[in-house]
Amino acid sequence: MLDSTQLTFDYRDEFQRKTVAEKVIQLLESDIDISPMIIDGGWGTGKTEFCHKLINLMMERDIHQPIYINAFLADHSDEPLLTILAEVLKLIPDEEQLESTMKKVLPAVRFGLKTLAKGAVAHLLRQDATDVVNDFDKEISEVTNKAIDASVEAMLKDHIKANESLTALQNTLKELAEIKPIVIFIDELDRCRPNFAISILEVIKHTFNVEGVKFVLITNTQQLKASINHCYGYSVDAHRYLDKFLQFSFILPNTFKADQRNNLEKASIIHCKNLLRTSIALSNTQLSQGCFFEFIGKIIHANSLSLREVETLVRHLEVYQILTNVDGLENNIINGYKIIRIWGVALFALRPDIAKSITDDRSDATLLGNFFGENGLPNWDGRHPYPEYNQVFLMALGRECYFNADLYKPSSDEALSRWEHYFNQLFGNHFPPSIGERLPILAETIRKMTFAL
Repeated sequence: MLDSTQLTFDYRDEFQRKTVAEKVIQLLESDIDISPMIIDGGWGTGKTEFCHKLINLMMERDIHQPIYINAFLADHSDEPLLTILAEVLKLIPDEEQLESTMKKVLPAVRFGLKTLAKGAVAHLLRQDATDVVNDFDKEISEVTNKAIDASVEAMLKDHIKANESLTALQNTLKELAEIKPIVIFIDELDRCRPNFAISILEVIKHTFNVEGVKFVLITNTQQLKASINHCYGYSVDAHRYLDKFLQFSFILPNTFKADQRNNLEKASIIHCKNLLRTSIALSNTQLSQGCFFEFIGKIIHANSLSLREVETLVRHLEVYQILTNVDGLENNIINGYKIIRIWGVALFALRPDIAKSITDDRSDATLLGNFFGENGLPNWDGRHPYPEYNQVFLMALGRECYFNADLYKPSSDEALSRWEHYFNQLFGNHFPPSIGERLPILAETIRKMTFAL
């Protein structure tokens, strides 16, 4: 397995994201105030790998001093100021200079641990901590009826006394950034406890607002908004709250130009094809080709699978192949049976609720269709274009469901004959399963995944 320093766009860029990284660097080099910047994306969309590749590209160009922080690994410390400062201080190679710098920043660190890092002032007074310094007397008069105890008053006074220490810290950071601008990447913020995630945002805003120091947050914005509501309640507009911390955000693209005709391809589709092609367990299955991959591609599109979810699907296909003694998806298996088995594995991996309803003999044709984004059959006259494979199998298996069995029944006997003929062709007309024998194949596949005898 590659470590983070080996992850480069030259080594692997199957989703053509190097151009995205170059645009990020271009923005960071500009005079535009874009810090903090968010690289947004759902879980499993490849954000962390992109971040490491971006950092390595920056190091090749030697224009910035990039710093990588995995916020989730520091979550247990509950001290975001220390987490960030510890990484920044690693930029100082000289031991004597490091000791001198630490003496300068120590008072501000003490102040940060007591107030900023815990967000105590901002949380109690529901306003920016910097405003407290300027309007201390006014705030005290406004909250006298709120019974602020002695410990909070002490923290407020400490905040004022520490203002000079905070300035000293910021000046020290500015000096470090004069060598080369510092870009701090904070990853996995969406996996942190809500309080810690919000504390990091507040520390960035109130402590690290320094010329030459920029932040890039790699996170899921929706989860970050949920953290805000968790901390401050759902009466707070999480979007507006986040806006006061952030300058620019963009969603990491999940499509790219696949050819010179500018056809867009989904990153998860390409990722799946690569995984299927290189899988040792699936080497004799041809799942990356023809009707099999068309069927898998429909599953990916209909369920908007992330890169990580695609990996989960492929891993489950590998497990099924091993559990069936490398016979369940082999090349010599009739196409129709393989497609039903792929469907069963996909349901087990991605929609266990639907899978369980099938093995419990409580199957619902509506749910089977929803898995593919379908709610009925198209009108088909038997000529080209032919129905999609998922539609053919919904026709064949949906009619055996316990609930809503008529949802995928063709509109006439003539239409039913056409659909059945096409279904039989997918089995090469070699003993295709009859009505009543089809859904059990799906159920058997799911049970195999549960280790059932």
